[in-house]
Amino acid sequence: MTTGTSQGIEQRRVLRTEIPGPRSRELHARKVAAVASGVGTTLPAYVVRAGGGIVVDVDDNQLIDFGSGIAVTNVGNSAPRVVDAVRAQVDDFTHTCFMITPYESYVAVAERLNELTPGDHEKRTALFNSGAEAVENAVKIARHHTGRSAVVAFDHAYHGRTNLTMALTAKNMPYKHRFGPFAGEVHRVPMAYPYRWPSGSATCADEAFEAFTATVRVQVGSDNVAAVIVEPIQGEGGFIVPAPGFLRRVAQWCAAEGILLIVDEIQTGFCRTGDWFASTHEGIVPDLITTAKGIAGGLPLAAVTGRAEIMDSVHVGGLGGTYGGNPVACAAALAAIDTMQAEDLCGAARRIESTMLTRLAALAAKFDQVGEVRGRGAMLAVEFAEPTPALAGAVSAACHRTGLITLTAGTFGNVLRFLPPLVIGDDLLIEGLDILDAAFQEVLS
Repeated sequence: MTTGTSQGIEQRRVLRTEIPGPRSRELHARKVAAVASGVGTTLPAYVVRAGGGIVVDVDDNQLIDFGSGIAVTNVGNSAPRVVDAVRAQVDDFTHTCFMITPYESYVAVAERLNELTPGDHEKRTALFNSGAEAVENAVKIARHHTGRSAVVAFDHAYHGRTNLTMALTAKNMPYKHRFGPFAGEVHRVPMAYPYRWPSGSATCADEAFEAFTATVRVQVGSDNVAAVIVEPIQGEGGFIVPAPGFLRRVAQWCAAEGILLIVDEIQTGFCRTGDWFASTHEGIVPDLITTAKGIAGGLPLAAVTGRAEIMDSVHVGGLGGTYGGNPVACAAALAAIDTMQAEDLCGAARRIESTMLTRLAALAAKFDQVGEVRGRGAMLAVEFAEPTPALAGAVSAACHRTGLITLTAGTFGNVLRFLPPLVIGDDLLIEGLDILDAAFQEVLS
């Protein structure tokens, strides 16, 4: 099926070789010989171009993209505004370090984030390089402002691969295994995970909230807690949407106890769930919000945005970094945000949800192995009932062989997750879902 072109790439799937093809296999042999084996590869089809909903590999195969580089290319790969802004900035200068000789684009990104993130209170923003770095700095800010040291995170959470963020992350393999000891004063509480809640989804919100407050009060002590950190939809944990009302109650309780609420919107942010940020769906206003991934159309940039009195409590020089808020990445971010607004990518995410949920629900009705379909906007998932990675891995591999990029996730590795670019055409989206249908039929029938 053809849906026009994007960045000169015809928006259709083309398979000229097996996947991966011979040139990709040659490059992968070089990768194995040159790159540390701890750096994994989901689909070793080596990329030369990408645009819209298509990724082109070195063998001239055109693959449909249901991954967006893990929710990064929300505006599509090589989005025209982003490309133009990056080229113009590279012509001017590539780096000075904002802490040495600053530039307007850093300030402009901060202004846009202060405006777009939830809440109408006065805000401040600091820019960094990666999601993990943003989370590290959010914790630093919370501890400094409150004078407390403990941080509370949830089961199934993922917050990064640095030492502190590994401590916040719940899953051992592959993220934490044999990398400890980890940063201290991190405490874990149950997540309101409706599908896997022992007594069922109807009681999930109430029981999870009771377990959360009891754990914090008894095992940690509320007066010792600087912050609670939570993803409004858990990403690597399996696109877990918390039971309705749970996060609102957590936010209210934190406010009453003088505990800051850090909301990690690194995967959920920038139109991905059908609104600018997933916090809006949950009716919560974070004290601090961390963003990255979709912020800059594929360039490395991250941010912490928060209440002015919290952000400004840190002494001068306490925040920053050599590359944080790099001018090229800032130019890309401003262009990406312009694209999201001009093309109504929140609306696009909702349209993707409408199309995909219907098809995923049909798969769930047809195959007993499917436990749950869930998510919001263009952040959707299928969880298999069996808590092992076998089925999700096999279906994903079948998709890869036939030209559809898919990802797995979940604490048990049993979740297929879907993150198509928000600019993907309807015909291409439907063709990808047809491939997914065939993969289910091949593996599960």
